[in-house]
Amino acid sequence: MDQKIQPTFENRFKGLSRRDFVRYLLAGSALSVASLGKLNASVYQSITTLNQKYIEDESPDGVYWDAIGKHFLFKDRLIMMNNGTVGPMPKPVFNTLIKSFRIQVTNPFDVYNFIPRKKQEVRTKLASFINASPEEVVITRNTTEGMNFVANGLDLKEGDEVLLSTMEHPGGTHPWKLKAKRYGIKIKNVPIGLPPKSVDEIVDGFRKAITSRTKVISISHTVYISGLISPLKELSKMAHEKDVLVLADSAHGIGMLSLDMKALGVDFFATSPYKWLGASTGVGLLYVKKGVQDKLWPTIATGGWDSYKDSRKFETLGQRADALTIALGEAVDFQNAIGKERIERRVKTLAGYLKRELSKIPGVVLHTSQDAYLSGGLTAFHVEGVESQNIVNYLREKYNIVVRTIGNKREGTHGVRVSTHIYVSLKHVDMLIEGIKHLVKHRS
Repeated sequence: MDQKIQPTFENRFKGLSRRDFVRYLLAGSALSVASLGKLNASVYQSITTLNQKYIEDESPDGVYWDAIGKHFLFKDRLIMMNNGTVGPMPKPVFNTLIKSFRIQVTNPFDVYNFIPRKKQEVRTKLASFINASPEEVVITRNTTEGMNFVANGLDLKEGDEVLLSTMEHPGGTHPWKLKAKRYGIKIKNVPIGLPPKSVDEIVDGFRKAITSRTKVISISHTVYISGLISPLKELSKMAHEKDVLVLADSAHGIGMLSLDMKALGVDFFATSPYKWLGASTGVGLLYVKKGVQDKLWPTIATGGWDSYKDSRKFETLGQRADALTIALGEAVDFQNAIGKERIERRVKTLAGYLKRELSKIPGVVLHTSQDAYLSGGLTAFHVEGVESQNIVNYLREKYNIVVRTIGNKREGTHGVRVSTHIYVSLKHVDMLIEGIKHLVKHRS
C-alpha cells in the first residue's frame, strides 16, 4: 500500500472508534473525496502487484492471502468464520459507501442527477460478473425480496404445483406458503440427503416428483443448513425438458462462487452480496432471464412498470439508498481485482481442508459433502456428545473465532456451520480444529 497515504490515514483516525470514524467522515472534517479515491487506488495497486508476483500460482497461500486479508477492517483480531450470515466489507467498499452517502449531505442535487447514471454502471458490472445482460439484472434489498418477487409475480392457479427441497430457508419457503394460502397452489417437498451422495440423487428426486401440474422448482443453490451446492445446471436441463421453471435461492452464491447464469441455465436467481461479496447490507440481486420476463408481474409498481421492456420493470421502487448500490459496484471491482475463479478455488481449498481434518476426529459427523462440485465455502457438522452451542462459545472465547449453530435437532440437521472466505487462513482453520479436538477429548 502507498506508504505516503496509509500512515496519514491511520494517524488521522488513531484512537477513534469505528462509530466516531463514520461521524467524522459524514461531518465533512475528515478525508476529502479525493483522498478516499487515493486510498482505494492504493489498495488496487497492492492487489495488482500481488497478482503479478504470483501470476503462475492459481491458488497461492501464505503471503498472498495474508496481504489480501489486510484490506478488511476487522477489530480486535476477530476471526470471522460466519460471513454466511453477514460478511465484512473490504476497505475500498467502505470508503465508497461513505463517500456516496456524503453526497446527500454536501450536494443533494447529485442524488438525482449523478447517482442514477452510476447505478446503471453498477447494473452493467453485475451483469458481467454473473455472465448475464444488464437487461436481466434487478437490484433488490436481499435474497428474500427476490424470492418474493418471483413467487408473487408468477401467474399460478389453484392446484398448480411448486417443488421445494427439504433444506430450504424460510425466505425460500414462506413466499410459496403465502401463495398457497392465497391462491390454493400446492407445495411438494423433495427430500435431500445430509449430505446427498451424488448429483443424480438430487436430480432424480425432483424428476420423480414432477407431475403435469408442476410449474416451478424453487430450490436453494447454496443450502444454508448443510453447505450443499445444488447442481443447478443439471436440474435446469431436466426441468426445462418438462416445461418447468427453476428459481434458485443462492443467498451465499455471489462472491463465494464464480457464477455464470448462462451455464447454470436457471430462470430466476436471487442472491445477497452482503454475505460473500463484501457489499453493504440492504442490497441484493435478482436475475430474471429474458425469455421468462413476460411471465412475471412486478410486485411493486410506480412509473415504468408498464413501459420498461426489460428487468427494470421489476425495480420501480421509488427513491432508494443509492449509496448501497454504488458500494455494491465497488465490491464487484474488489473481487474482480483478485479474480472470481481464484476466489472460488481459495474458498473451496480452505473448506476441503477443514472437512478432511474434521473427518479424522472421532465423533464428528459432517453434514456437508466432500465432493467439491456439491459444496463450497459453508461447512456444517455436529459432534456426538458435545452441544453445538458449546462449540460456538468455546471457539469465540478461546480463539476469537466466530461461527454459528444451524438447523434443528428434530430434523437431524442441528450442528455448527463454518464459513471459510479468502481472509481466513489455514492457520485459522487449524485453530478451529484444535478447539474441536479439545472439546471431544473433554466431553462428558
